[in-house]
Amino acid sequence: MVKKILGKFYIYFILLLMYLPILVLIFFSFQEIVTIRFDAISTPSFKLYVDLFDFSLRQTNEIWIAVLHTIEIALAAAGVSTIIGTLGAIGIFYSRKRVRNVLNSISNISIVNAEIVTALSLRILYSFLDVKLSFFTLLIGHVVLTIPFVVLNVMPKLQQMDANEYEAALDLGATPTKALYKVVLPEIFPGIISGFLLSVTLSLDDYIITAYTSDTTFDTLSTYVYKSMVKKSVPLQFRSLTTIIFVSILIGVVIYSIVHKRKDKKERFKLENSR
Repeated sequence: MVKKILGKFYIYFILLLMYLPILVLIFFSFQEIVTIRFDAISTPSFKLYVDLFDFSLRQTNEIWIAVLHTIEIALAAAGVSTIIGTLGAIGIFYSRKRVRNVLNSISNISIVNAEIVTALSLRILYSFLDVKLSFFTLLIGHVVLTIPFVVLNVMPKLQQMDANEYEAALDLGATPTKALYKVVLPEIFPGIISGFLLSVTLSLDDYIITAYTSDTTFDTLSTYVYKSMVKKSVPLQFRSLTTIIFVSILIGVVIYSIVHKRKDKKERFKLENSR
């Protein structure tokens, strides 16, 4: 009983440490004070939320341009890395055992490798090849970052798949390409979606590779915040923006959990009735 109570206390304490900064930020998104100080709390106000959508303000326009840039690079990188990563995972899976082990090890190096090493390596490569920093160089950096995670998500689905289905499709006259589209891809589709979503998340969250591989005129949210911090002029609207992002993600997770639970209940109900 004591162990159970201590275990729950430990979990709740860790969760509190994780989410307390976010809760403080949400609280101060309703305060207009520049410096976050609890001794200067005033009446709650929605001014920062109003200012966030007031496009007559220069800082508001800069913030939304950074938001659009962040979404643009995230979707582009996730799309490219999902295609390459999925094909790479299929190629690795159907390779000979020795080749598969080598390729798996090479793919995992990028995951455990420090991000600064990847960013600096790309920057040196661009300088050596005399490539001007642009959206394309930034896209390559984000693709390099996210491809291994797509492979990591797709590979377990390939391992769970019944290999006889692919062989049966070939025996029934399907070409390897048609068997790939009709048999393999539908089986690993959940892994592809997971890899895509994880790639989007990693790209949205990235700063180091973005800072090293992007043009100085192309700001994402991470680089824009850093530059604002250097100038000591972070727009207060960021408090309301981050609150909206957090609440939106929270709602999405809750809806997904509810739908997933209902789906599990229906599947259990069908299994019980089938018995």
